[in-house]
Amino acid sequence: MTYSKSGKSLKYSGLTFYPQKGRGFKSNYEEYETGDEYWISGCRKDGKDALYITDVEVDDDVLEEYWVDIRNQPENIKVKKFRARGKY
Repeated sequence: MTYSKSGKSLKYSGLTFYPQKGRGFKSNYEEYETGDEYWISGCRKDGKDALYITDVEVDDDVLEEYWVDIRNQPENIKVKKFRARGKY
């Protein structure tokens, strides 16, 4: 994931996301081409990466970084899917 030079958009996997302006329900970004809505937030060391309990899938290109650098759980480096506890 990278930020645009202005910091107003995100790019990931060939897609561009722009922040919504208070329109989305449980979403904070909109994909430029399709208008699809997404909730995009930073990863957390405690694993509460979502608002509510949900299934999470970590992309292959960030799997090692997620488990080693963010979660400090290198023993899980091969875990692509897990159930996130959620913030609420």
